[in-house]
Amino acid sequence: MTRRACGIPTLQPHIRLYGHVDAGMLGEFFRQQAQAPQGEPIVFEISTQGGDADIGRRMAQEIRLWRQQRQADLYFLGKSYVYSAGVTVMSAFPVERRFLTDDTVLLVHERKITKTLELQGALRACRALVEDLLAQLESGQAVEDRDFARLVQGSRLSHAALRERVMARDWYLQADEALAHGLVADVIGDDGLAAG
Repeated sequence: MTRRACGIPTLQPHIRLYGHVDAGMLGEFFRQQAQAPQGEPIVFEISTQGGDADIGRRMAQEIRLWRQQRQADLYFLGKSYVYSAGVTVMSAFPVERRFLTDDTVLLVHERKITKTLELQGALRACRALVEDLLAQLESGQAVEDRDFARLVQGSRLSHAALRERVMARDWYLQADEALAHGLVADVIGDDGLAAG
């Protein structure tokens, strides 16, 4: 396979996040964002086993605002493992600004919920509890749909094909598979050169 220079401005990221996507990671993102240089391309690196889906959405929204309102030139670099909420963060970057190291695995799946619903008392009150839970599920599915649409925008993978894959089971993609589907611009080897 021919190796060539990758399209990412630097392999020394300005923002480096790793671990669980939670309030702590969000705070660390804001801290590093405030220290990032202005007027030059910014590389955002993440390695995560996933975490809080809503915090991932919050971080993704901040990245979109940063790109659009402040005209920031942002690049995504996923390293080793980018699971679940980390993929939501990745979806905030356009495909041509997404890069993965060649050892990276992505995990894409439906939103999950663990909840026990105990019904006791008047039927009207019980029905209200069931309807509240249904509304929560419907809202979660709508959010999930928007996030999936953002992930595949500009790729060779259709929204319907992605939904079909993740409805069957959790989808683990190797970096080269993500590249083949056009979900990322390129894959970077240990030598810092691109494979694509």
